[in-house]
Amino acid sequence: MRRIAILFFLFNTLFIFAQKQISGIVKDNTGNPLPGVNIVEKGTNNGVSTDIDGSYKITVKEGASLIFTYMGYTTTTRLANASQIDVSLSEEGGQNLDEVVVTGSRTAARSNTTSALPIDVLSAKDLTSTGQATFDKALQYKIPSFNTVQTPVNDATSLLDPYEIRNMGPSRTLILINGKRKNLSSLLYVQTSPGRGETGADISAIPTDAIERVEILRDGASAQYGSDAIAGVMNIILKKNATDGSLTVRSGITSEGDGEMLGVSLNNGTTVGEKGFLNYTIDFSKVNLANRPGTVDAQGEANDFLDGSPAAVASVQSFLDKYPDARNVNGSPETAAAKFLINGGNDISDNTKLYYNAAYVYKKVKSFANFRTPYWRPLSDDPYLNDFFGNGNDANPSYAGYGPTFEGDLTDYNGTLGFKNVKNGWNTDASLTVGGNKQVYSVNNSVNRSDILDDNGNNVYRENSPISFKPGGTSFNHVVGNIDVSKIVSDKISIGFGTEFRSEYFTVIEGDKASWDGTGADSFAGNRPENSGKWNRYNVGVYLDVAFDITKDFLINGTVRHEEYSDFGGATVWKASTRYKFLDDKITLRGSVSTGFRAPTLHQIYTQKSQYSFVAGEGIQISGIINNVSPQARQLGIPPLDPEKSTNVTVGIGAKPFQNFNFTIDYYNIKVEDRIVLGDRQDTDFGNVAWFSNSFDSRTSGLDVVANYNNVGIGEGKLGFNLSGNITIQNERISPVTNNSFGDILNSLTFTSRPDTKWIFGINYEIGKFGFSLNNTYFGKTTFNQDGLATNDPNAPVNSPEFLAANLKTEFIPKIVTDLGVNFSATEKLTIALNVNNLFNILPEWKFVAENEAGAALLADPAQTKQQSNLLTFNQRYSRMTYDGFHFSQLGTMFNLSVNYKF
Repeated sequence: MRRIAILFFLFNTLFIFAQKQISGIVKDNTGNPLPGVNIVEKGTNNGVSTDIDGSYKITVKEGASLIFTYMGYTTTTRLANASQIDVSLSEEGGQNLDEVVVTGSRTAARSNTTSALPIDVLSAKDLTSTGQATFDKALQYKIPSFNTVQTPVNDATSLLDPYEIRNMGPSRTLILINGKRKNLSSLLYVQTSPGRGETGADISAIPTDAIERVEILRDGASAQYGSDAIAGVMNIILKKNATDGSLTVRSGITSEGDGEMLGVSLNNGTTVGEKGFLNYTIDFSKVNLANRPGTVDAQGEANDFLDGSPAAVASVQSFLDKYPDARNVNGSPETAAAKFLINGGNDISDNTKLYYNAAYVYKKVKSFANFRTPYWRPLSDDPYLNDFFGNGNDANPSYAGYGPTFEGDLTDYNGTLGFKNVKNGWNTDASLTVGGNKQVYSVNNSVNRSDILDDNGNNVYRENSPISFKPGGTSFNHVVGNIDVSKIVSDKISIGFGTEFRSEYFTVIEGDKASWDGTGADSFAGNRPENSGKWNRYNVGVYLDVAFDITKDFLINGTVRHEEYSDFGGATVWKASTRYKFLDDKITLRGSVSTGFRAPTLHQIYTQKSQYSFVAGEGIQISGIINNVSPQARQLGIPPLDPEKSTNVTVGIGAKPFQNFNFTIDYYNIKVEDRIVLGDRQDTDFGNVAWFSNSFDSRTSGLDVVANYNNVGIGEGKLGFNLSGNITIQNERISPVTNNSFGDILNSLTFTSRPDTKWIFGINYEIGKFGFSLNNTYFGKTTFNQDGLATNDPNAPVNSPEFLAANLKTEFIPKIVTDLGVNFSATEKLTIALNVNNLFNILPEWKFVAENEAGAALLADPAQTKQQSNLLTFNQRYSRMTYDGFHFSQLGTMFNLSVNYKF
């Protein structure tokens, strides 16, 4: 018996030493204690609840994790690595400055207030409350520094709209999914729209219902993550629910009765074995065409396509009397999408976890090229057009022009498989990520007008042309391997280091011969064999990250990274950041200085093609792009592309002066050297072509502001206010242009085509089963200096300063767009939501601004003003937004209704 007693004593002693007691306090995001929060040791039934003052005590095994859950609040998991763990839970839909974020540091995760970097956190409720159909458009109305807008008629651009943070283009924001790099799209923006010459990831392909939260780091982070992270990093965290699920049915329509939307989304979860979970999302949606054409001007048409005489005007007017919009279609395209996503994990042992996620998206988009009117493509030049698009009776033809369609089929996939292990305090994360994007195009209701004869003297095209074409497409995919190791060395020092290997592949898919032979398919020429092919490269990177908490209030953090690319060599970058808290953590000062780089994408290096583009005063013209590794580029003396280099400085302050109120203000200054741009088209021995080059240095600076005041008691309900804004102080070229031509419109598309300031002011009120939200988005001024406007000296040499000095510019007038949302929780499981986006039907509006006295004289003459307006709007086809872009949607009021049922 004595031996048994000794063994029992030793066993209990070992058991006690193998466990530890954790205590702490749980509060909400305003600092109020939360009683009744459930706290469970992960993977066990061991759990407790917080008492009336939010405090708790629990005994757990060494290395365990604690799960904190509370109805209406975001579930939080913490590693039990300290004896005191205080937790702040955020309400679903509310940003919590104390919420733990994983973006921006390669060492231990920190809360938003203890991080040295500015990070926005958006929950799933934040995104769905906007009523927007896609993830990217939801961000437009939640993040002031994020901008995107649908383009009118821009061929493949209709498949995914360009987006940007801090007005720096899509190429300079890195997208992560669960902390792993998302693949780029295969699309290179080549038309005259914001984002021209760049590419980005297709974030619109990510189903919103699969997202738990989004962390947006508003700072350069190349040292932590590698290429592309110059403007910032967006980390999309996927849902992990294993039991809760919901079905959502969405519908919508514009106030004009078009753009009908219908969608169904299922998000659910299940357990896998005893210690695993699988969360999955299935999302189907269909959006019909919304059309906003202008009333076309007959004189402008007669000037562009005929001789401008009164007889020509009368001829054009006879057509416009029947079709005032010249049968043009512009607005938002018809889109159908199917999205599938899974996110899962399994505890293999107490110290090792398997995790995985995968997504597949199919999207089909149908848009329209500019309608080819009968005076634009007359039967006198092409009599066979009556056979294709008329009645075929040459004596009495019914030909009234034709409208080519552009249709794109897009597939996008990504997947990650990885392991996390904790041993002796060392956290190791090893993963493999794959991803890809493929786009193939179709052009219908068009014709190849080339005059090419076969051996028998017959036309290969023209009257023998097909009317449907397969112009080819593009694809991009990558394979990424990561090993990341971190350790909290002491209560003051934590370190992280790791490596990344990435292999990238870019393919230009050849079109069928009829699509590219001669001038190719009218509206969108196919990829020629000599311009098609497959290219690849690889790179290897290593980094070291050290964080030092000098005191509990004073943190410094340093990171250094080196990468080697197979095609252009190496790059070494670094980052230093700091944070200091005082006045009982009520005030936080933070700042960072870093260098960065962005490698030219394979798209920018190898794309070579012909394209149809609008040229002011000349209608639609054919031009081309030659790549930097072509023989033509060598003959023109165009140098190979080098990586961009950047220097980022960020300084900010965060404050929580009293309960329920907090704010942050951050200043940023970003210098980009050797910026890569797609220049103007130029006449060369190889035709009218454009090319990419490292052309100049630029500087972007501004302020980001975020403020929240929540839980204001009004009657039996609670009222909340949030204000956020972005102010652009400087966004311009700071060095001469080299190796290229970069005219006024390209300068505008790069630097001033997005709002110079944008503010979002929201009011939320919850009472009983109802929730109300009123969101007001202020879109500041955007400026365009378009090509083709009247100049000081039109007889001066082309592209000379005298020739390019336009007398006029256009400005989009600042506007406020108001969105109203009403939620009704009919039962615990059923919620009905109504959103009225753009409640007051506010539309983009622009005006001419005189640059000098000559410009003022032009504006004093209505006839000359109309002529200048015709140049920018393709004779009023795009009267609402001009041909080059606008600052928010032209569709007006949108009604959205959704029904959500929780399982």
